[in-house]
Amino acid sequence: MKNWPLWEVFIRSKNGLEHRHCGSLHASDAIMALENARDVYTRRMEGVSIWVVPSAQITASNPENNGETFEPAMDKAYRHPTFYELPDELKHM
Repeated sequence: MKNWPLWEVFIRSKNGLEHRHCGSLHASDAIMALENARDVYTRRMEGVSIWVVPSAQITASNPENNGETFEPAMDKAYRHPTFYELPDELKHM
């Protein structure tokens, strides 16, 4: 039997704004990965959208390089609007 590629599964819940990683599975192609993800990760009607991504296509930062990867952003205060007062009616900010 041929080894099937590993796929990462992301689900957007009914009340969620973003897709969240919920696990991995093996499948022969994207259609099979979607169907298996639906069967495995949305058994109780939790989701409204599914993304499947081949694990081999994901590029991640190395935790050992966190300092040099994320440190430059710390000197750019304008990227973090912590000095603004947001109205209570504004959600998800």
